[in-house]
Amino acid sequence: MFGFNKSADSAFHNLTPAKFAEGLRQPGAVLVDVRRPEEFAAGHLPGAVNIEVTAPDFGQRVAALDQDAPTYVYCRSGARSASAAGMLTKSGFANVSNLLGGVLDWPEPLTTK
Repeated sequence: MFGFNKSADSAFHNLTPAKFAEGLRQPGAVLVDVRRPEEFAAGHLPGAVNIEVTAPDFGQRVAALDQDAPTYVYCRSGARSASAAGMLTKSGFANVSNLLGGVLDWPEPLTTK
């Protein structure tokens, strides 16, 4: 209704693993893992940068990213990344996507490199 009660959820895209993987192939796409550093070290999507959503410097660290680049966020199950996606869109990121189901539903092997 006229956008006055627009929820944060409607400002970003929730994507299935297949659609998320497809989006990552876009030139300039940025992949952000918002889990804790020890979770990231245990296995993450190739090419991801780790910026923990619950860290006190989360806002400062994401401010260094290109707000116009397609930004893809994920976590273990999709809950923390949905929160992060909402924060990103509120701070001016134009194209944010969240991985539904997180790495629990990711069909491909994770990397530790």
